[in-house]
Amino acid sequence: MADEQDLLLPIANVGRIMKQILPPNAKVSKEAKETVQECVSEFVKFVTGEASDKCRKENRRTVTGDDICWALSALGLDNHAEAIVRYLHKVQNEVDSTRTKSGASDYKCIQAGKQTETPTPLLLFKVTDQNGSSSFTKLS
Repeated sequence: MADEQDLLLPIANVGRIMKQILPPNAKVSKEAKETVQECVSEFVKFVTGEASDKCRKENRRTVTGDDICWALSALGLDNHAEAIVRYLHKVQNEVDSTRTKSGASDYKCIQAGKQTETPTPLLLFKVTDQNGSSSFTKLS
């Protein structure tokens, strides 16, 4: 079985993120870093487990960003899903911009069995609000 430390996010990364958020003169105890490390690691496992279950039911072996956003929404964390969608959209725009500048002509997507020059939408997932009504969010 894997060592328990191997299942946690690196403590140095957790500490660095904590320091970025806190005032410059703030100090963070080792105990605080370890507590946040355990909480964040458990949160990641929780969300990833939900996304993994969805993929397993759909007979897929790869968890995508779309699956993570779906899992956050399914777990009632819609605000987090929306933030991740914005971030993924920003990253995709930067990737597209870099490919355009470099003149990458081999950037093709497969959609419904045919090759196209236009990328498929980055994400499509169901968002359920607090009242139980749902809608689909699509970024292109």
